Amino acid sequence: MHDPRFRNFAEFYPYYLAQHRHPLCRALHFIGTTAVLFCALLTLVSGEIHLLYWLPLLGYGPAWIGHFFFEHNRPATFRHPLYSLLGDFHMYVDILRGLFQPS
Repeated sequence: MHDPRFRNFAEFYPYYLAQHRHPLCRALHFIGTTAVLFCALLTLVSGEIHLLYWLPLLGYGPAWIGHFFFEHNRPATFRHPLYSLLGDFHMYVDILRGLFQPS
């Protein structure tokens, strides 16, 4: 698949969602993002700054499992890291709001 170029996040987000069609991939992203948010909150509350080292594993681990084993595609993070991070949080909020339903 060719590498699409995006002028802004609004152009990127439909592409991002298309890379997350499998419900288990979306669920794993949701679990990973929840773990990241919990770890960040725990770090703020406890002052244990070393907990931040867990953020990449907590966030990327479940997400990449979803891509490699369920979507069978390459995570958008590899080519669009900032937009992908924004996309992950945007999709997280969409799931919480019920806008992005499992298929």
